[in-house]
Amino acid sequence: MFILSSPSGAGKTTLSRHLLAREEDLVMSISVTTRPMRPGEEDGKDYFFTDSNGFGSMVEKGELLEYATVFAHSYGTPKDFVFDALESGKDVLFDIDWQGTQQLEARCREDLVSVFILPPSMQELENRLKKRAQDSDDVVQFRMEKAAGEIIHWDDYDYVVINRDLEETLAEITHILRAERNKRSRQTNLHKFVKALCDER
Repeated sequence: MFILSSPSGAGKTTLSRHLLAREEDLVMSISVTTRPMRPGEEDGKDYFFTDSNGFGSMVEKGELLEYATVFAHSYGTPKDFVFDALESGKDVLFDIDWQGTQQLEARCREDLVSVFILPPSMQELENRLKKRAQDSDDVVQFRMEKAAGEIIHWDDYDYVVINRDLEETLAEITHILRAERNKRSRQTNLHKFVKALCDER
């Protein structure tokens, strides 16, 4: 499980999209949410869209690995989707906040790698939020106020990367992912390979 977190506008969604395009055996965790569908989004591809009652039912049944309320809407990670992907040999990429990260760490710490993306400055963060033109000025201001509360959790993460340049940041994240894949504990078939090497003698 490979987590990217950041304040809204710091680049985690763009970085996630590029990482998925470049990396084999990496799939995006699809969250379930109560927020309205945005133009161009598809149910089951971008999110699993539901209402408050449906979301509450999933929580009660223990069907979510983590869940949180962000900007008045609920988000959660369906357990079956993630475990099915892992069992098929895929790594799962998460675009979630610090609250979701803490919940996943409590349940699945050994399988988890977390990366926090910082903006180069608060002014640049505000510029990016305004540039994407998805929110009103009031919402942008609210997100900026919220950002400080998110950034203080940077030291809860395994890795921290400052997103000054998209390509440089993407390269750093890619190095982290590949290094974590090469850890001995994650190479589950390595003992068979080593035994075969020794048998050649």
